[in-house]
Amino acid sequence: MLLPPAGRGLKMAAQGPPGAAMAMAVPVPQPGRCAHFVLRKRRFCRMIPAPGRRFCGEHGHEEEQNDRKRIPCPLDPKHTVYEDQLQKHLKKCNSREKPKPVYFVQDINAGLKDVAEIPEKQVPLSSLSIRELQNLITRLKKASNGLELHLKEQILSHQALQEALSDPKNGESAFKHLKQQASILGNMERLHLLGPGRCFVEFGAGRGKLSHWVDIALENIEGVQFLLVERATTRFKVDGKHKRRDSIFERLQVDIQHLCLNKVPILEKKKLPVVGIGKHLCGAATDLALRCLVESYTPCCDGKDEEPAPKRCRAAQTEEVAPHKSAGNESTTEDHRPVAGIVIALCCHHKCDWTHYVGREFFKSVGLGPVEFHYFQRMSSWATCGMQETTSKASTSEDSEDQTNDTEEHEHTLSRAASGSDTLQGILSVEERKELGCLCKRLIDHGRIEYLQQQGYKAALQYYTEAAVSLENVLLTAVPNPSVIPEPTI
Repeated sequence: MLLPPAGRGLKMAAQGPPGAAMAMAVPVPQPGRCAHFVLRKRRFCRMIPAPGRRFCGEHGHEEEQNDRKRIPCPLDPKHTVYEDQLQKHLKKCNSREKPKPVYFVQDINAGLKDVAEIPEKQVPLSSLSIRELQNLITRLKKASNGLELHLKEQILSHQALQEALSDPKNGESAFKHLKQQASILGNMERLHLLGPGRCFVEFGAGRGKLSHWVDIALENIEGVQFLLVERATTRFKVDGKHKRRDSIFERLQVDIQHLCLNKVPILEKKKLPVVGIGKHLCGAATDLALRCLVESYTPCCDGKDEEPAPKRCRAAQTEEVAPHKSAGNESTTEDHRPVAGIVIALCCHHKCDWTHYVGREFFKSVGLGPVEFHYFQRMSSWATCGMQETTSKASTSEDSEDQTNDTEEHEHTLSRAASGSDTLQGILSVEERKELGCLCKRLIDHGRIEYLQQQGYKAALQYYTEAAVSLENVLLTAVPNPSVIPEPTI
């Protein structure tokens, strides 16, 4: 048994009779409680052991009786199990591999797996010589020639969040999230995506706040379905706040990489047009979500499941298939598209991955490949390097606030070594680094835009909030093309 360090107990004993010090130097557990001392918490375990035992099941391996041996669970060594009951335990352990849901298809959205294209372990950016770095910057600027680098501002709002935005009880952090969510909803309304008979799929849903506000905005609209995709178990979900009976919320705990939307029961049954949404969808998750929408869901809705996906790619093919669709399905109109729209707030380009990246063809067209992509996605963190001055100052308070605050914001830069900032002293100023970082972001994003355009979508990038609210303030939007968005009727 681990004993606590002599401390308060000895001080108290010193005030008592001469013989009391030895008695109080070794504390004892509470009657009927486990005899294991938790050194980190400086107290005994409060679990109740079995009758005739001194230790609880978790700490039973410390039992002096060696009739039964406890060993770490092979699925999760954080807990132990009796060796003679291991096989029985493995069948019910909470850490066991759960049965895959019907919509799980291994690596369906992972992209091509050409071994020749997958880059080997790259040299860190900080290890490049000045000449190599300057050559990389030259290639970046050359590839960016002709790209639309000055984005249009679409900083909007929505009536559904006006009450929350004017509530003084919301602190600064909550206010920033609300402004971003209001602008995302405003842009969805501008694109006429807030309508009935649709399924809103929130990728990287977290607590599900964006879907929550979409639900509030659609208060008087019927036939609305929400799918919240999140691979991790999430605490403090806002799903329970949805009181409308005509809107349905369903969580899909699966990695986007393995999500096949056409196998989700509600979509398989109703064939609803989908609106893909996301707030600060990190790096490669954006590429996985785009491929999930336009490659794994779109083809299945255009024809039978047996039809190969590559047959429907271009806008011209979309026009040819549309009349056949309406003839084969009475409920399908000429204006119907399997994916009605995409609205995703981009984030964390330094977490992108060449294997999953949807803009590989664009990179190749401008003479770039996986090696350049590797460096550009790390250089993209320079766009937010101004945060480094404040990050260190606020690190202590942020660590404590992360337990309760919304963690949807992902404005985290790479380490100084990974981003190469240590080697840039005296070579590039902070402003030059920011400019080059933004250039890397726009280059990566343009590959996504070209990908969507090739898939038959009218895609665009715009600023949806001020930089003072979020440095990751670019919104990717896409609607089917060709389709003329009607003017709102008054």
